[in-house]
Amino acid sequence: MRLSFQSLPDDDNLGRFAYSIRVDGEMFIRKGKMIAYFGSMKFEAVGSSLVDILFKEAMNAPMHVNDFVVVQGQGKLVLGDNGLDIAAYNLEDATFTLKAEHVLGFQRTLRCQESTLPGYLTLIGSGRLLASSNGPVVFVEPPCRVDEEAVVGWADLPSPSYRYDYQYVQGALAAVGAAAGITRSGEEKQLDFYGNGTVLVQSSEDALGRPGRLASIVAQLTGLHASELQQLSREVSGRMAGRS
Repeated sequence: MRLSFQSLPDDDNLGRFAYSIRVDGEMFIRKGKMIAYFGSMKFEAVGSSLVDILFKEAMNAPMHVNDFVVVQGQGKLVLGDNGLDIAAYNLEDATFTLKAEHVLGFQRTLRCQESTLPGYLTLIGSGRLLASSNGPVVFVEPPCRVDEEAVVGWADLPSPSYRYDYQYVQGALAAVGAAAGITRSGEEKQLDFYGNGTVLVQSSEDALGRPGRLASIVAQLTGLHASELQQLSREVSGRMAGRS
């Protein structure tokens, strides 16, 4: 695909994994998600007086304010997120809550604040919002119960409540997996939604940016003694020999 100012759409997907949006003024984007831009634009983080004023007016999220930069100018901007699906949502006097890591960008006309649920951002007002997901998004009507890892966010709904299955958590296999940080399941922790609105669910239960299983196991090795590492090596060698 050859990109140029003329070939890029004003506001539309470039396949599933990139999005082209027209910038005319100011908008916020997540750091590190700009692929390319055409036109006259500049990118500024917190620090300059004008940017600080924009952040103060549009963002009431101190835990996440350093995750975004302000784009100023006119042109077309292409965003991507590590091969994840990207979708645009046009909000009209709406309240839209998303996991913070899913928020790629939003227009200045939207006000962003931290949700009452930790790790989520709530956008209020009218404007365009760009969000990523691990697989296409499915829209679900409440009442429903959803695996927390599959939840992208929700629109025009009260904050959900957590539901834990302690019988599952207390199982020996689940306990070992939780200690190693390599297993999570919808049977363990869910979110209950009620009211009139929409729940956004991604097609995969894998959270964005979660390390792979091998990386999680390797991270546990630093706490093992030499004798334990030798025992682990013998176990791995035995498994490998059995599969050869």
